[in-house]
Amino acid sequence: MGAFCKLIDFVLFFFFAVIAVSAPLIDGQTSLPSGIYPEALVDLKKWYSTEFGDYLFVEKPNFLVGLVWHELLFLWPLSIANIYAILAGKSWFGTSCLLFGASIVASMAATLGELLGSGKASDKLLMMYVPFLGFGMLAILRGLVSSSSKTTGASSKRSAILARKKRA
Repeated sequence: MGAFCKLIDFVLFFFFAVIAVSAPLIDGQTSLPSGIYPEALVDLKKWYSTEFGDYLFVEKPNFLVGLVWHELLFLWPLSIANIYAILAGKSWFGTSCLLFGASIVASMAATLGELLGSGKASDKLLMMYVPFLGFGMLAILRGLVSSSSKTTGASSKRSAILARKKRA
């Protein structure tokens, strides 16, 4: 079980690092004024929108702007905290992973619902968004694995305490 968690942590570490960098620099351009960004980053976002046909970044529908604010105010700091938790081996990593994963999956459900329902999304664009759903599910799995192992330990401690009380 430990090696499985280490493998998931390794994969999630890179995912959290991507979110920590891309959320404020790329996604933030959707809801923040583009004048605060260097021209190179604005050009990078324009290239991405053109290359992948990401009409959501171009049209900026209200639900997406709200999801980007959610990403900037909640998920971005949580991704930085998760990077720290992985590196420092913090006990609360499972809980923060569960929060992050559930939030990403909910956001991706709305975004993918729009992409699939609109009929405007190319396969190339879907292949950019679908992995985020997978990483969110992986984060949920990691949070549940660490929570279930701690619950088992607490459950066995309770059983030992109850056994001692019965003997007395």
